[in-house]
Amino acid sequence: MQIKLSAIVGAVAVMMAGGSVYAQDLVVKIGHVGPTSGAIAHLGKDNENGARMAIDDLNAKGVKIGGKKVKFELMAEDDAGDPKQATSVAQKLVDEKVNGVVGHLNSGCSIPASKIYFDAGIPQISPSSTNPKYTRQGYKTAFRVVADDVHLGGTLGKYAVQQLHGKSIAVIDDRTAYGQGVADEFEKGAKAAGGKVVGREFTNDKATDFTSILTSLKAKKPDVIFFGGMDAVAGPMLRQMKQLGIEAKFMGGDGICSEELPKLAAGTMGDGQVVCAEAGGIDPKDAAAVKEMSDFRARFKQKFGADVQLYAPYAYDSVNLLATAMEKAGSADPKKYLPVLAKTTGFHGVTGMISFDNKGDIKNGALTLYTYKGGNKEMLGVVR
Repeated sequence: MQIKLSAIVGAVAVMMAGGSVYAQDLVVKIGHVGPTSGAIAHLGKDNENGARMAIDDLNAKGVKIGGKKVKFELMAEDDAGDPKQATSVAQKLVDEKVNGVVGHLNSGCSIPASKIYFDAGIPQISPSSTNPKYTRQGYKTAFRVVADDVHLGGTLGKYAVQQLHGKSIAVIDDRTAYGQGVADEFEKGAKAAGGKVVGREFTNDKATDFTSILTSLKAKKPDVIFFGGMDAVAGPMLRQMKQLGIEAKFMGGDGICSEELPKLAAGTMGDGQVVCAEAGGIDPKDAAAVKEMSDFRARFKQKFGADVQLYAPYAYDSVNLLATAMEKAGSADPKKYLPVLAKTTGFHGVTGMISFDNKGDIKNGALTLYTYKGGNKEMLGVVR
C-alpha cells in the first residue's frame, strides 16, 4: 500500500511540475527575440505577441510530432535593437537549447545573431528583417517571410518618381543596417526611374534633433524626402519638417509604416503626405485572405488589448512554419527538420502563401503601399 501511495504521489508531482503536460510529452522551445525595451519597444512587443499567440494556438490544437503530444514554450528575449545585446541573447537561446528562433526584428540585430544560430545549427526565421545581406551570407539556417530591401526600396523609389511625380528627391538614413540599406535601394530605384536625388543626409536611430540636416535640405527644395529608419525617429522628423515649413512628401519603408506614426508625429502629418511600404500584404481582391487577416487582427486585439502594429502576423506565421516543418519531419531536432523547412512550398499563412527560395527568402514577396489620412493608416495597393 505504501509503495502504491508513493507511486501515486510521484506521478502527481510530475504532473504538477509540468502543468498539464505529462512526463512522456515533448517540450519544444521556440525562441523569440525583438526590442521590447527602447524607442521601438512597441514594435518588438507586437512581434512577441504574434509569436505568443501562435504558441497558444498550437498548444490548444494539440500538435503531435513523431507520435508524441507536444507542448510548445516561448522563450522571449529582449535585444533592445542593439547588435551587441542581440548576439548575447542569441547565445543565451543556443545555451538553452531552443529548437528554433523567430527574430530578430531589425536587420542590424538579425545579421550578427544569424552567425550564432548557424554555428549551432538552429533555424532562424525573421518576420521583419529586410536587409539583403541577412540571407546572403551562406547561412542555411536563416529565413525570412517578408520581401527584402532590394524589392521594397526599389519599388518606393520608382513610386516616388512615377506616382508622386518627384522631380527633386532628398534621402536621409539612420546609418543602421536596415535604414541605410533601404535608403540605398530607394535611391537606386528613384534614379533608375529618372528621378534626381538632390541631397543625401544621415542621422542615427536615437536622434531627436534634425534641424541642421532639414535646414540644409530645405535650401535644395525637395518635393519628396525619403527616410530610411524607424517610426520613433520619423515622427519627430515630421514635426520638425512642419516647423521649418517643409511641405515635401515624406516616404519610408516598413520601419515607419506603423499605426503609431501619427501619434509620434503629434498631429503634424498632412493627409496623404506620408507614403510608406510594408513588406508583405494581401490582395484586397482575395476576399477569403482579407477575412482571415481581419479575423486574426480581431483575435489579437481581444487577446492583448492592442491593435496589430506591423509585424505580428509575420511572427505568427514564422512560429507556425517552424511547427509545420517539425510535424512533417516527425522531429523537433533542428538537424532533422531544417531540410524540410528549407523546402517549404505553398504554406498557407495569415499573411498569404509562403515558399522559400534557395537563399531562405520568400518567393514572390508582396509589398503593401500605405498613406495616412485623418491620423489613420490607409492602404494604397498591393504590388509584387
